Amino acid sequence: MEREINLCVLRDSVVKIFSFSFLISFLRCVFMKGGIYIGTSGWSYEHWRGLFYPEKLPSYKRLAFYCEHFKTVELNVTFYRQPRDATFDSWRRNTPDGFLFSVKASRFITHIRRLRDVAEPLKKFLSGALRLKEKLGVVLVQLPPGLKKDIQLLDDFLSLLPAGVRFTVEFRNEDWMTDDTYEVLKKHNAAFCIFDMPGMQTPVMATADFVYVRFHGGQALYSSEYSEDEMQDWADKLRPLLKGGKDLFVYFNNDTNAYAIANAKMLHSILAK
Repeated sequence: MEREINLCVLRDSVVKIFSFSFLISFLRCVFMKGGIYIGTSGWSYEHWRGLFYPEKLPSYKRLAFYCEHFKTVELNVTFYRQPRDATFDSWRRNTPDGFLFSVKASRFITHIRRLRDVAEPLKKFLSGALRLKEKLGVVLVQLPPGLKKDIQLLDDFLSLLPAGVRFTVEFRNEDWMTDDTYEVLKKHNAAFCIFDMPGMQTPVMATADFVYVRFHGGQALYSSEYSEDEMQDWADKLRPLLKGGKDLFVYFNNDTNAYAIANAKMLHSILAK
């Protein structure tokens, strides 16, 4: 009973916050269907200086430079800490129209609480992410490898999520990759996060009205580059998922030697043909 009351309080307390996001998401679904958003996981890497960023470019100008090349980025900093409201506002204000941020959910929700009793931390996390307004792309929920399949837990968590905000779930334990998991995701219009990493490659499927993909490096985690043939193979796998006009979000996390930059541009070029 106490848990049910807490959920009701959460829904009532955030309805004003979510209403604007719901409107933006609805308009995006109507007018921007079939968009291709490809970028990198993070952008402010010092080791990209001279490889992507000009040698003398000040760090505070990196986001503007990044936006000259990509129209989306995945925020990882939100996994480790909650940025100030002013930081979210600055990101929204200082990026071009149409630019989208995908935001990784706090590890307190996913790795510490492990999706249990997360109504309040979820509310806190979303209070920041929703400040991005029309520039909020997708919220990424990355589950830890040690969290084994619990369908009721997943269903309960997804039931907490507000309408009008896109969510994707990345399962790092193969125990989750079964039909009952996919059905729960479809029930809540949450995307199964497709990903590739050493020793693990997920099924390629769509469980929502958008598709979300992460590349962590095929041979060495975060530090291997995908070949053009590999990117062509992935493009061939992803194209059938987009036939219904679904938006595609793809992020490269192989930041070593700025491989992520080269691979993001390569895949975008292939899919744009």
